[in-house]
Amino acid sequence: MAHRDLLEQCLVDLHRIGVVKFGNFTLKSGMQSPIYFDLRMIISYPKIMETVAELMWAKRPNPDYDLVCGVAYTGLPIATVISTKQELPMLIRRKESKGYGTKKLVEGNYEEGQNCLMIEDVIVSGSSVYETLETLKELNLKVDDAIVFLDREQGGAANLASMGVNVISVVTMTQMMGILLKHGCINQATSESVLEFVESHNDTSIVTKEKSSCKNGIDVMDRKKRSFESRTSVTNHPLARKLFEIMSSKKTNLCVAADVTTSKELISLAEKVGPHICLLKTHIDILTDFSKETVESLKELAATHNFMLFEDRKFGDIGSTVASQYSGGAYNIVDWAELVTVHGLPGDGIIKGLMSAINGRPRGCVLVSEMSSSGALTSQEYVNGCCKMAQNHTYFVIGFVSQSNVSSDPRFILMTPGVQLDKSVDGLGQQYVTPRVAVLERGADVVIVGRGIREAEDPEAAAIKYKEEAFSAYLERIEAQ
Repeated sequence: MAHRDLLEQCLVDLHRIGVVKFGNFTLKSGMQSPIYFDLRMIISYPKIMETVAELMWAKRPNPDYDLVCGVAYTGLPIATVISTKQELPMLIRRKESKGYGTKKLVEGNYEEGQNCLMIEDVIVSGSSVYETLETLKELNLKVDDAIVFLDREQGGAANLASMGVNVISVVTMTQMMGILLKHGCINQATSESVLEFVESHNDTSIVTKEKSSCKNGIDVMDRKKRSFESRTSVTNHPLARKLFEIMSSKKTNLCVAADVTTSKELISLAEKVGPHICLLKTHIDILTDFSKETVESLKELAATHNFMLFEDRKFGDIGSTVASQYSGGAYNIVDWAELVTVHGLPGDGIIKGLMSAINGRPRGCVLVSEMSSSGALTSQEYVNGCCKMAQNHTYFVIGFVSQSNVSSDPRFILMTPGVQLDKSVDGLGQQYVTPRVAVLERGADVVIVGRGIREAEDPEAAAIKYKEEAFSAYLERIEAQ
């Protein structure tokens, strides 16, 4: 059978046994996808697995390799078939080193300088291939090529190419949709939906060893030393990029907390401070006269003055409940607020619940890791848990509400509330810090100011004052590194 015919029959078979699924799926990165490709199922279908291995081996750019290594886990059985069919020695890179015996991370015999071919089932950002690549290079093995069965066309090949790895795919997502459509496995609407998704989600990034993670990471100053402009290249979240770009172009890292009770007050405040802010933070449920017209006016002002709408909803329930709160009711928050606040206490389910309600809209959340009120019960264990949640869901979490440098990862944006120039505490437990302290000492990227601007005699003049001091502190921070 010709290679093209073999590929088409293989894809039809993979669809038949349920490898290709359509619906609403959360990928490992946290990205919501209308398609899921689960090649793990081929281990129950030996003939299909053999065909997959044959198609992948045929794509190798070099006729001679010394070793083959499958990326855990699905790459392992495919690499095993290639190894036995081609009589090619195989390596296994473990997910973690053994806690006994030799404690090796890589199993198998090898010699320094040998040429190793990597085998992976699906590539999105390329992170799994990168992790294996780093391990093999530490053993002084030569790794130039990686064969993947499906390239989801979401930036992984380009990410790895920048690291010197040549990624060759058996089939791309676009090609697969065309083949499945040709053979009547899917309809035109399904194909268009997937291709539209690929087109709008094709910019991913890999978190390398050089990129720091949360507190106790490798380089606790990494995020703080980088400019907003430079950080646009390390995040894979479109709203994080948008916020970085707004802050860079408008020279402002000021968010105004618009905690007013009437639509007239809200719109008036937004009109006055709009030219000077990157975010407008609302508590939409305290408005006594909320209406759709209020939301439309806010959206128009945000577009005119180039700021983002940030609803301080502080979601904190189980996934199914927050999904309804987010997309239902009178406020329909998901329709207009690009960002929302979320408590991490319920765990990953709350993130998945919110993500299930976005329906393709560019939306994101900020995890409340530390609050500015005295006596807050946010322990270090809770903070660490929020950091882990953020790392697991980089396609929805863009940062943290915090009072300290909880993360050194440059992808995440830290926002510090309770900022005021001339007050240390109010009568209800709110503790204030100045913009300079928030940015230089506590590591804030964005300062959140409420009463200091909202209750000022001239809110616009006050916003300018806060904007200039906060941005000056940011410039001082990055220039000092």
